[in-house]
Amino acid sequence: MALSTLDFQQARIKQVLFKSRLRSVLYGVREADAALFSLADNPLGQWLATVVKPLYAARPEVRAMEQNLQATLQAGQALVHQYQRGQIEEARTGLSAVNTYADQMEALLQALEKAVVR
Repeated sequence: MALSTLDFQQARIKQVLFKSRLRSVLYGVREADAALFSLADNPLGQWLATVVKPLYAARPEVRAMEQNLQATLQAGQALVHQYQRGQIEEARTGLSAVNTYADQMEALLQALEKAVVR
């Protein structure tokens, strides 16, 4: 079963969900848990593993998305560590790095969507 435009919209929502959860940690609304930074527990990571890879594992965008997501999670985890060490403003400023990864992910999603959605 091929992916649809709706599948890609849902993937984008999953990306926003991560950023929202991370932001809420950095602004003291919630506690960070290890699952937030786990590729296997991340909704976008789960989508890549269970939906995208079985269909399009050979596409270069898919591997790049996985690498991008891992880098995003690592950057987010580093920001939370900064926050926990009391470097609150630095951690919040560092959200721009996560946004950069998100922009790259959007470009990858668009490229894959263009290639596979008919």
